[in-house]
Amino acid sequence: MGLVLFLIIAVVVAGWLIATYNSLIAARNDTANAWKQIDVQLKRRHDLIPNLVNTVKGSMEFEKDTLQAVIDARSRAMAGGGGGGGGGAGPSSVHQTAAAESALTGALGKLFVVMEQYPDLKSSQNVRDLQEELSSTENKISFARQFYNDVATKYNTKQQQFPTNLVAGLARATPAELWEIEDAAERAVPQVDLSTRAKPPAS
Repeated sequence: MGLVLFLIIAVVVAGWLIATYNSLIAARNDTANAWKQIDVQLKRRHDLIPNLVNTVKGSMEFEKDTLQAVIDARSRAMAGGGGGGGGGAGPSSVHQTAAAESALTGALGKLFVVMEQYPDLKSSQNVRDLQEELSSTENKISFARQFYNDVATKYNTKQQQFPTNLVAGLARATPAELWEIEDAAERAVPQVDLSTRAKPPAS
């Protein structure tokens, strides 16, 4: 009788260990996948920027510093991006990517403000299309970032909960860093009015 009871307990414990281990692995993979969704949108953003710069630079020959700032910020964002969130790269990569993308958002915002001063750009359908694509991509990045944070938070919570935390080391589970926005300016999607609305006559 005692042996039977021992075997039953052993089976239950083994089943729990396997289920808990697998749930942590699944949560880690979900977090890595959520981060990859951010990567997809960031790549889309990085691919659109050269098209925008090449389209407007002919009309903004006196704004070389502004254009170069965008190009440099894009280069830093591409160099600091990829990986992270508990799926491959170290935890610091999320913070590095967030900081680099925040700087790129700031550079784009300044470019859009300057673009408003050029009537030929405001009337260019190509420029408006690129701006709309960038704005749409920014929104997708925001949604992907929120989804990643939600998934990563659940993963982190699972690691901390008892008795799951007893198995976290066995599953090599480590906390996933959240994408936190430190720059208030980066919270707003950069936009520029490229419409051809006529200005009201001076009184």
